[in-house]
Order: sequence, then structure tokens, then C-alpha cells
Amino acid sequence: MSRRFVLLCALAGAGALASVPSALAAPDQGNAASRLDWKTCGDQGAQCATATVPADYDRPNGRQLHLALARSPALDKAHRIGSLFFNFGGPGAPAADFVQYYGQNPANFMHELNQRFDIVGMDPRGVGQSEGAIDCKVNQEALGIYSMPFPTPFNVNPNQLVGKDQAYINRCIQRNADILPYVSTANVARDLDTLRQAVGDQKLTYLGFSYGTFLGSTYASLFPGRMRAVVLDGPVDATNYINDPMHDLTDQTQGFERALGRFLMACAADQAACSGFGGKDPWLAFDQLIDQADASPIPAPGYTPDPRPVKGDDLRAAATTALYSKQNWGVLALALAAASQQDGSLIRQIVDESFYGRDPDTGAYDPLSDRYFTITAIEQNYRNDLQSYFRQGDLCWGQFDHFWDNCGYVELNYGLWPIKGKDVFRGPFKVPNGASTPLIVDTTYDPATPYRGGLRLQRDLGNARLLTMLGDGHTAYGGNSPCIDSAVNAYLIDLTLPPVGTKCMQDVPFTAPEVQAQSRTAAPAAAGSRAWLTKVMSMR
Repeated sequence: MSRRFVLLCALAGAGALASVPSALAAPDQGNAASRLDWKTCGDQGAQCATATVPADYDRPNGRQLHLALARSPALDKAHRIGSLFFNFGGPGAPAADFVQYYGQNPANFMHELNQRFDIVGMDPRGVGQSEGAIDCKVNQEALGIYSMPFPTPFNVNPNQLVGKDQAYINRCIQRNADILPYVSTANVARDLDTLRQAVGDQKLTYLGFSYGTFLGSTYASLFPGRMRAVVLDGPVDATNYINDPMHDLTDQTQGFERALGRFLMACAADQAACSGFGGKDPWLAFDQLIDQADASPIPAPGYTPDPRPVKGDDLRAAATTALYSKQNWGVLALALAAASQQDGSLIRQIVDESFYGRDPDTGAYDPLSDRYFTITAIEQNYRNDLQSYFRQGDLCWGQFDHFWDNCGYVELNYGLWPIKGKDVFRGPFKVPNGASTPLIVDTTYDPATPYRGGLRLQRDLGNARLLTMLGDGHTAYGGNSPCIDSAVNAYLIDLTLPPVGTKCMQDVPFTAPEVQAQSRTAAPAAAGSRAWLTKVMSMR
């Protein structure tokens, strides 16, 4: 649930790396979605279809929406279990294009699961190839939710900030008004249940990452009797996320500060892995580099699509993206080492292409951040007392040395947002004992969904099993730990839960990239599907 994460490996040449009220739940009924017409798409054995679902489940015969689907059919047809639905998070991350691109290719991190399951990717309403895909068509750096310069108590002009945020909101509503009331997480959960029926599964098998765990928790609470197996990796504190988002973002910002400390501590212990950045005190070196960049921006001539010099906020933004994956610590270190030698080219590339999603060829911005903001804004419980956001901004700046931009001032966008979603589900997030037990996969030093949020989710759900990865980065499944991967696969395939208290060590070394920064035309496939996963699901 956080900002997009570019294929940093490719940039640096690192290779493959209880019962519910009936008004809230969708009726178990026949629907146009059951008439799925699967056709071959892509060149990896995938099939695509379009599902038709009600825009408003309270009016099932009213306006309809068309959702993009892609599936990779089970390879072992004789032992096929059913369909496995997945969601990469965001909110706003697509899934259909992932299946279209990887399909049955062994590089797909779900390839083992694909032996026994049809892997089904749905682009949620308002996302990707589905109808009404949200796109505000703005310059994210100038107008988006994380625009620069990042506000502080010393540079913020309240009238200007309100004006900028209002202009962004007006633009988003102007371009996307028809879809916005209908994109609540609860409606996406209802879509999942409709599609479960459409593919012929009696119960849902689901793998959710990051915000996808909020979607999974919502489904589990609305339809507890319709779960077969639900995995929640990188768990969101569901209750706080939807009902007390300021609390939730404060916890998240603390997680990023903790993760930065872990990275800098690792740099001090292994200067070779850190490309020599910072010597004995990388923390001091990082802070001094930010101060120097603010006083005299660092040239970035090597990134020809946008050779603007790098400022302190750019260094903070680059660090934010890299902290999502330990596999990319070496890339961040390389970029910082180069910046300390007055070459900010790799920092500029990371900020442009990852933090802001800017296409280096066209200059256009990926709408992932727009989708993240608008989908969260229509359902999260934010107050309309605008002064509280300036007070919170001052508080966040005082508490968090590097990532205060993630809470406080940025949340003013939510305080100004006028549209509320239909049929939002706010809890209770609860799974009765008679239902299948969801598996929560929680990482001890996850920056975006901190570990204790997963503990709260387990407490709230009640009937849930916790699997812990001792390690760093956002989410665990898919290449971080053979122990985690085996446990998740055993649960999804055989319904075997890991023993209570199971903890797995992360198996990802901190290493310097083997090759210096590659051309910006490097193919995403070079980084493997784990990098794709990290990219699309990491927004905040």
C-alpha cells in the first residue's frame, strides 16, 4: 500500500533477482459474469476475458461495469484444484497484464502454484484495463499527492497548499466522476465473489499483497463461509486503515524511518555492499548529502530524459522507493555513492521513473498514484477540519527526520475530498471459528505495512494464523525465503497451515550491483517477476 516501486534491479543491471448483514454482502446469484468468453492473449499461454458486474450491488439490474480478466490455466490439469485469484495492492495495482505478460512462463513467481491452479488476475473496477480506469492526467511532481517541494513548517503556505490540492482534486473528479462512487474495496470484494462463481469454484482461493490484504480481510469478513484459502502477505491493519487512517499513516511513517536505519546500519557493516557510501557513519553521510543537495543541487547529466539536478527531497524520495525491497538496497547505495561524488543521474532516474512514474520517452505519468489516492479517498474516514492537517504536518515533521512527507500535510488532500463511496465496509473485520483460517504473512521490518499492524489484524480477525518472516522489505512471498514460499504453497495447495509461532529467516543478501547503471531501455523482464510484483503493489 504505498508508492510505486520501479524495477530498480533492471536500472542497475541486477538480474532476476460472523454472519454479515445481507445489505453488505453480494447475493450468491447467477450473473452476466458467469458467461466468460476466454480467448488466447499474450504469448505465454494466457487467456483473457471480460466480466460484467453491477456498478452498485444494491441495484444489480442497473448500470453494469466491465472488468478485465486474464488467467493462466493450470498446467497439471489432472490434479487441478481450481482458480487462484490474486491482488498486488495499491489500491490501484493491475493484475491482468501481469498474467498476460508472464502466463505459464517459469519466471512467474507463482509458477509452482500454476501447476495446480488457474492463476486469475482481475483488474479491479477503476484500474488497469477495466472500464473507467482512473487517470487524472496530471504532472505528479507538480500537482499530485506527493508533489515537491515536500511541505515543512518552514516552507508551507496554507493558502497555496489548499489551492494546489484543490486543483488536483478538481482534475481527478472532472475526469473520473462517473466511476469514483463505485470503487470501494467492499464492491471489489463483491466482484471477487461474483467471479468466484463465474469460474465455477465453490469457495475462493486468494493471494493478496499489501492493500490486497485489506481486500482479502474485507472478503473474509463479508463472506466467511465462501473461503477456501486466503493468504494476506504484507498485512494492512484493516481497522485503522479504513477508520483511523491518520493513525495508520503515522505508524507507516515510523516503519519507513526504522527501515532506513536498518539499511544504513547494514551499510556501516558492509562497505563493499554499500559501494563505499558513508564510511563508518552512513547515517551522518546521508543527512549531510541531503543538506548539501538542498544548498547546491547535484548535477544529473547521465540521465538524458531529464537531467535536472537532484535536491534533498529527491534523495528522500529515492530512499523511499528502495526501502520496499532488500533486493534493491545495493542499488540505493550505488546511487547515493554516485551522488556523493556529484553525479545524481541514478537518483534522478529512480525518482522520475519510480517515485513519480514518469515515462522517460513521452514524459507522461503513470496513473497508479491517482488510483491510489482516489480509491483511498472515497472510503477512508478523514475529518473535514482542515487546520488539523497543518497541526499533524508540523507533528510529523518533528517526529520523522526523513519521511514526514508521508503524513500530515499530504493528508490535506483527503480532508478536501468531497466524494464518498457507496457500500463501504468498515468492519468489524472478523472471521468466525467455523470458517477457513486465513494465513497472515508478516515481515518484522516491513516499512509499508509495519509488523505490529499485522498483529492487530490477527487479533481482530480472531480466526487467523500468523507466519512471520524475520527480515526486511515489503511482503515476503515470492523469492525472499524458501521457508515462507513452502509454507504458503502448502497452505494454498493442501490447506496445511504452518504450526503456530512459525518464523522464517529471510534469505536475501545485501550486495552491490554487479554492473553499473544500465541504459534506461533495459527490459523489465530482466528483473524477473518478483521485481514486477514489488513495482505494482508498492504505493502508499
